[in-house]
Amino acid sequence: MKDERYAKNSIHKNTGGIVMYVDMNSFFASCEQQLDPALRGKPVGVCPYESPNAAVIAVSLEAKALGITTGMRLIECRQICPQLIIRPSQPVKYRQFHIAIINVLKKYCNDVIPKSIDEAILNFTSYKLVYKDFLLIARQIKCDIKEQADYLKCSIGIAPNAFLAKLATDLQKPDGLVEITADNIDEHLKKLRLTDLPGIASANERRLQKVGIYTPLEMRYASISLLRKAFGGIVGYYWHCRLHFYEVDLYVNQTKSMGAGRTISGQQSSSLQTLDALVISLCTRLEQRMVKQSVFCRQALFSVGYKNRSDWKTVFHFANPLQDAIEFRSYIMHRIKEYEIACPASSVLCKDVFSINITVQDFIKEEIIQYNLFDNRIQQDKLRKTMYLIKNKYGKNSVRKACETIEPDVMKDAIGFGSVKELNADTDEGFNNFLLED
Repeated sequence: MKDERYAKNSIHKNTGGIVMYVDMNSFFASCEQQLDPALRGKPVGVCPYESPNAAVIAVSLEAKALGITTGMRLIECRQICPQLIIRPSQPVKYRQFHIAIINVLKKYCNDVIPKSIDEAILNFTSYKLVYKDFLLIARQIKCDIKEQADYLKCSIGIAPNAFLAKLATDLQKPDGLVEITADNIDEHLKKLRLTDLPGIASANERRLQKVGIYTPLEMRYASISLLRKAFGGIVGYYWHCRLHFYEVDLYVNQTKSMGAGRTISGQQSSSLQTLDALVISLCTRLEQRMVKQSVFCRQALFSVGYKNRSDWKTVFHFANPLQDAIEFRSYIMHRIKEYEIACPASSVLCKDVFSINITVQDFIKEEIIQYNLFDNRIQQDKLRKTMYLIKNKYGKNSVRKACETIEPDVMKDAIGFGSVKELNADTDEGFNNFLLED
């Protein structure tokens, strides 16, 4: 008897979209090999700094083949490959390559959506009368990128929606080109595990297995009600849409959280003043992002990771929505002081610190903030907004907060894979260039 949970006639196809996903292979490490031909063909890792406890933020294809993965500590990488070549991160160079690649993509399509420093989506849905063969277009894009940087490779996926196009890039690496269509999707899915799908990690795998779904193909043919049961609501419906060619991921949704964090070198962790400066820098980075999006936060998470892999975390719930970096830093330091008074043997910011991360969330738009009649935050918030308007018009060095003028090199420039920052040509050594994104 046929299992009604996987009723094939429940599928409603929507194959009208044409989405191309471009995923640069081992991007940071490949950029280093592009810049220095002596590194080509060799195992290369990129670190924010060279220290046994430093995390490798990118590895070359040659290093991946040996079993080295992003996020490993350098000491672990050396155990696998003593010959691993380490290069310090060069964010400005990576952004230059990123911008050159985006310019290549815009030659073919106006609707280009950068998803991260090494990924972008081209929405060709309105170009179906312009181009007849999108596989040919993908090959031309690869050639154009190679003309810009001959050692950079990319995997390109083509599908009716962004999710399946992203999945297609994972099916053939490096330098892959795969198109998923209504005719071949089942053949692709039956070769995969649930955790091979972008967005399905072990926790979601367990949710699906609890309702009897063990493979991506079973997931595709599962009823909407069964998927809603597995994921606990509307998320299950979104998964049904993704696997049936409907678009739910193409454009950026309203921001739910913002994060800023850094891995700390041994030299930085040895100075309490430097750690404090890093906290100020991270708070200011988040302040700028919130000002850009005209939001205040009502909740925040501050966490410190240590070299022994333990951590210290604390959560803030703000009665008055917060945006100001100095006020945020005061909350953090006050909470740390309270903890250290309660636990005299413990020190939160100490020489064993390996990383500092701050996340803000539960946003409220600035236009609906309610102030008391004599609340001095009204003037503070107006002043902060005015300062950023001046920076935007006359350059970010035109006016500075005191917290922006800190010791150079306290906080090295870095790129998060989930964000895309523009170039920054400022070189004023008395100014922390990394606080303010262009």
